[in-house]
Amino acid sequence: MRKHQHKNILELLGTIKEAQAAGFYADCQEGALSVGEFIEDIEGEGTQAVALLEEYCDLLFAASNGEIGERQLNKHLVKIENTIGTELKPNRIEVAFLSYKASMSDSLESIYFAAKEDPGYDAYWIPIPYYDRTADGSFGEMHYEGAECYSDKYECTDWQTYDVEARHPDVIFTFSPYDANNFVTSVHPAFYCERLRDLTDMLVYVPYFVSGDSVAKHFCTLTGCKYAHRVIVQSENIRKDYIRFFSETFGNSFGNPDEKFIALGSPKFDKVINAKCEDFDLPNDWAKLINGKKVVLLNSSVGTILHSNEQYLKKLRHIFDFFKNRDDLVLWWRPHPLNEATYASMRPQLMEEYTRIVADFRSEGWGIYDDTTDLHRALFLTDMYYGDSSSLWVMYLVAGKPVMIQNP
Repeated sequence: MRKHQHKNILELLGTIKEAQAAGFYADCQEGALSVGEFIEDIEGEGTQAVALLEEYCDLLFAASNGEIGERQLNKHLVKIENTIGTELKPNRIEVAFLSYKASMSDSLESIYFAAKEDPGYDAYWIPIPYYDRTADGSFGEMHYEGAECYSDKYECTDWQTYDVEARHPDVIFTFSPYDANNFVTSVHPAFYCERLRDLTDMLVYVPYFVSGDSVAKHFCTLTGCKYAHRVIVQSENIRKDYIRFFSETFGNSFGNPDEKFIALGSPKFDKVINAKCEDFDLPNDWAKLINGKKVVLLNSSVGTILHSNEQYLKKLRHIFDFFKNRDDLVLWWRPHPLNEATYASMRPQLMEEYTRIVADFRSEGWGIYDDTTDLHRALFLTDMYYGDSSSLWVMYLVAGKPVMIQNP
């Protein structure tokens, strides 16, 4: 039984006590039957608590006929309450993991697998829908990356069948911290952190990115940081940044920063460290392109798109011109999964040229275009990193591979 379920039973017993004191014995009987059914749904038949609830119903009948008094009913209720406290102690923790972009699921993966293997936890991996933002900020097309986007290691639960409000999981993990403040995409509003905080005892935000030795202030004051009970960060140095910037902005209004931010590492690093060659499949046409050559991963990010505008598109053309005639190198281009959505919502005047660049790269066939959800295959099977400053170059350093940051 979970803590929240145990609490609900005790609250129902409190309601029964109030009804009994008012002499509403029929309501007491209906309440006792409901509590008994609730317990059997969770624990199965044969519990002492349900047997005592059935006896209570018999006593209520006797009391309604004047055969026994209030004192005997109260004594039996105390017995029920004590039995529930000992027989039905909370012994399971329900944890919901919310993932909207499958390619970013490494932000939570190692925590999910640990909870999934622990017999004291009920772990639910719940892909949730998200929307593109249009140029005017409204919701555009809805996307849902469900079970088909994840490996068989995940047991995916449909978001429409898991009622977060009714189930009130003990813990909710999320890597989506923006709520309504993301101008490129938005998770379904039902999964905004501001709402989730009231639907769990412990909302945990795990950043979807990793960084070097410091983190920018705006990342430390996101909505997810405000409403989460805990924020798991990658290192003690990064934790100090979060605490300092959060304290400067909010003080203690959203919890004690020293308690809110905890340095436990990043699941993104766990994924890099634990990766094995057999975890990844390489398509035949990609394998033919590589054929013993060194492979350079090109990473293009959302931030550089927004800062560099037309110059960034020129830069891409320049990079491709350099690599396309090389017989010793292969370029593996992995655009950020939100690149197209970023152009569509925030740089619509550049969308046509970006689309043309992608189409040319793919049709010419001299490089690898990777828009799959498997970031770690690209990291594991390439030899060096070239591109924008982002989480990926930090992960490359963890993997012990060389990194070169470009200047657009």
